[in-house]
Amino acid sequence: MTAPRGIGAIAVVIPARDEEVLLPAALDSVGAAAGHAAIGSLRVLTVVVADCCTDATAAVSRAAGALVVPVRYRNVGRARAAGVRAALSTLGDTPGGVWIASTDADSTVRPDWLAHQAARAAEGWDAVVGTVTVDHWPPHMTDLAARHHRAYEMSRPPAGRPWQHPHVHGANLGVSSRAYAAAGGFPAAPLHEDRLLVDALTSTGARILRTADSPVTTSARTTPRARGGFGDHLSDLNRTRLTTSGNEA
Repeated sequence: MTAPRGIGAIAVVIPARDEEVLLPAALDSVGAAAGHAAIGSLRVLTVVVADCCTDATAAVSRAAGALVVPVRYRNVGRARAAGVRAALSTLGDTPGGVWIASTDADSTVRPDWLAHQAARAAEGWDAVVGTVTVDHWPPHMTDLAARHHRAYEMSRPPAGRPWQHPHVHGANLGVSSRAYAAAGGFPAAPLHEDRLLVDALTSTGARILRTADSPVTTSARTTPRARGGFGDHLSDLNRTRLTTSGNEA
């Protein structure tokens, strides 16, 4: 099958810090997405940025066929940007440009994730901003799961209408290399680097699709590797629950 129209290659960038336990599932899911029939002959390069890792993250990544970029930043914005630089350098001057797909080491993507983004690129979108779902909530987190779901889904319209959601996740984000360069790339920020990039894309006039199609599944851990991200959001919800419960006691 021929490659999708509109792009010349896909780079999947994954920052990781001591993720030897969860990373294999993430890489397996990306591999399945790269093998989707709709991807055809399009080259897919997976880059894992091993940031201050002391475990087998790099070895696990190489065994899965990923390009490993070792850094010592302790900064997710710098890590994602380093992964993009390495990907674009490796892929070279690719006709049609490179589509940069971003996800996280504690997340798994659907088999159609890359096909979905490639199709949107072919339609002329400069960026795709997706949603996440949480799978396998621990039994003791039932109340937290319900609180998260209510808050996350608050703005979703009735069934059948597209959801122009307000969320931004580095775990489910795609952008063309051209639009990425025009926006200045991922900023060297220790948190919210994904939202800052989308803000910059907006300011440059990029065509941004916010969609709930092909969500990425992420972990429910409340002890995240990077501060200020989705794990901290869950921690904040949990602390609010505990505080409220204490006040009601």
